[in-house]
Amino acid sequence: MNALDMKLRHTVSLLVMMMVLLDFTNYVWTLPAPSRVFMESVDLRHVLKWRPLQAPCNTAILYSVQFQGEFELTVLNGSWVDAPECRQTPHTHCDLTFDLGSDSDYNLHVRAQCGSQLSPWTKLSPPFNRRDTVLTVPEMVVTAAGDALQVTFSKLPLTAVVSVMVWKRDDEQQAAVYSMPAEQTMLHVAALQEGAVYCVRAQTVLNKQLHSSSTDTQCVSIAGTDATWRRPTTVTVTVLITAGLLFAVFWFVVHCRPHACRTYFHKEPMPHSLRDWDIQIPKRPEDVETCETIHIVQSVVSEHRGPAETS
Repeated sequence: MNALDMKLRHTVSLLVMMMVLLDFTNYVWTLPAPSRVFMESVDLRHVLKWRPLQAPCNTAILYSVQFQGEFELTVLNGSWVDAPECRQTPHTHCDLTFDLGSDSDYNLHVRAQCGSQLSPWTKLSPPFNRRDTVLTVPEMVVTAAGDALQVTFSKLPLTAVVSVMVWKRDDEQQAAVYSMPAEQTMLHVAALQEGAVYCVRAQTVLNKQLHSSSTDTQCVSIAGTDATWRRPTTVTVTVLITAGLLFAVFWFVVHCRPHACRTYFHKEPMPHSLRDWDIQIPKRPEDVETCETIHIVQSVVSEHRGPAETS
């Protein structure tokens, strides 16, 4: 009987503990778990995203993200690590680019919080590996500098490699392939044939299985080593000659004496054909002024009358 009583008491205790745990779980997990959790990874930039939680909350709903990689599983006994930039964040995305630093598989989960209320964790399925990222076509600019090519890239993933093909036009079978670390951003190809046209195409490579599409082919002409100074020299000489001529003309005009200027700048007389022209403009009869002859009679009055007039 004692053994049976002990067994019954143990069973009852387990049932009570399970009921308490269920009540506590129902009290704690009062928020629904975040849904539609997915990873968006482009050019080795990894951003975890999820759908905003549709639940009543008097304050802003905050989210927290944790990750678990090979190191956490084997060395830290399966523990989870908080993403530093995504602890109680109001955003529905989390940039994990610098947290997922190896090629191992990572478990990820996210939960919501409203005040003291917490939601269950929502786990990303399947685990994420950064080798699953999508590589875009690199932005490339090709220029000629003397007998060399300068190939410049922008917006490259830092841990990738850029594979660059360079060949002489119509001879792609003899293309040279250059591998450049993405952080270098510029490739210099020197000692090329002067006057020839070279073409370039490139792609971003992460490993043998993962690479981006190739860029459009860009071709440039190699002018030669002397072209770097020929054009600037020609422009400089032209400017100096033009300035000298303008200065000489200005000086001559300012310092020209009158008799010397008349000698160099002689005024040609007007041709006789132009001087003998008698240009008359016909007028209408009504426009002709009418003139009348006016006779003026002048009378002289003598102030002193003669003797005959006084008598």
